[in-house]
Amino acid sequence: MTLLAWCVAFLLDRFLGDPPHWPHPVRWIGALINLVQSAVRRVCRSDTALRIGGGVMWLLVVGITWSVAWGVLALAQAIHPWFGWCVEVWMIYTLLATRCLADMAREVEQALRSGSLAESREKLSWIVGRDTAQLQPPQITRAVVETVAENTVDGVIAPLFFLLLGGAPLAMAYKAVNTLDSMVGYKHEKYRAIGMVSARLDDVANFIPARLSWLLLSMAAWLAGNDAGNALRIGFRDRRNHSSPNCAWPEGTVAGALGVRLGGPNDYFGQRVEKPWIGDELRAITPDDIPRTIRMMWLAAMLALALFALIHLALAGA
Repeated sequence: MTLLAWCVAFLLDRFLGDPPHWPHPVRWIGALINLVQSAVRRVCRSDTALRIGGGVMWLLVVGITWSVAWGVLALAQAIHPWFGWCVEVWMIYTLLATRCLADMAREVEQALRSGSLAESREKLSWIVGRDTAQLQPPQITRAVVETVAENTVDGVIAPLFFLLLGGAPLAMAYKAVNTLDSMVGYKHEKYRAIGMVSARLDDVANFIPARLSWLLLSMAAWLAGNDAGNALRIGFRDRRNHSSPNCAWPEGTVAGALGVRLGGPNDYFGQRVEKPWIGDELRAITPDDIPRTIRMMWLAAMLALALFALIHLALAGA
């Protein structure tokens, strides 16, 4: 039943994605974060107090998320095992973001191909944190490829990894960790103190999934007909070329597979942030690299599902 739930949820994500008006736990987690953050900022004034308050916020949001997920699942299973199974499928389905990410990346790609620079910048701003108003087509394409590569970890591999470790409640708690990082885990003045704990613990949560992505995306590159050997080489060589201890693993692997260069300087909230380059520019990046990256993401997602299913079976047999 457990593996069937994983597979059904994966297929639902593959074919349905995240319809915009459907209820989604991430929106509820986001609302909880805003509520707790407002309370923390009212009480905490100094940087030290905000760091402590940010830690309390992390504990509250992650703890409440896990508790509610566990309670809802336990109640549903008590009502009827099949009802509990359906709730579990729904939870897992909402944790996976592969189809949603692919669709949004394709929207930017379509705008680029149609020559609508303003539209491509606007749609890119929906999926990245950097400033997009002045970006040119190669920079936009690079940002999309980086985002798809990085979110292969956040949106698929890591949720499945925590699903293996602790079922849907732990995977939902991971989603809270990741949402906290995406909302407050920034280094500029407004969030540097309150978001410090969220940013650090997101790094911890993604440590193993990010390194698994190096292997899974390299295998996906081979299956997709890209340069798997270069993906392995660049992914390992440039693994430290990012301020995050995790992001360069998937980005470097995809850069090596495609033979392009990612990373480099970007603007965030009006401030220039210098970042090292990732990969070797064997050729110029083009919009064709967006569907190539999406294909590698889907293949890596399927490989991750198969890997964790096999581990689950092995542990169950033991």
